Amino acid sequence: MTGRPVKHSLTLKGHRTSVSLEAEFWEAFQSLARARGLSLNELAAEVDAERSGDVGLASAIRVWVLRALTAR
Repeated sequence: MTGRPVKHSLTLKGHRTSVSLEAEFWEAFQSLARARGLSLNELAAEVDAERSGDVGLASAIRVWVLRALTAR
């Protein structure tokens, strides 16, 4: 593990936001976006649209990455 989460900027629905993710999750998220032919913003928008209102975006991305990798 590389330690603490690091903030990364994304644009969702035309607005800039930041998400704090550990390096391992960020790298996996980038890899999965590339594999699907999507930009990080596009994939983040998909994750954002699927999440429940009380779940933070960073948590939703972590769960999405975990599910995507275990489904392989």
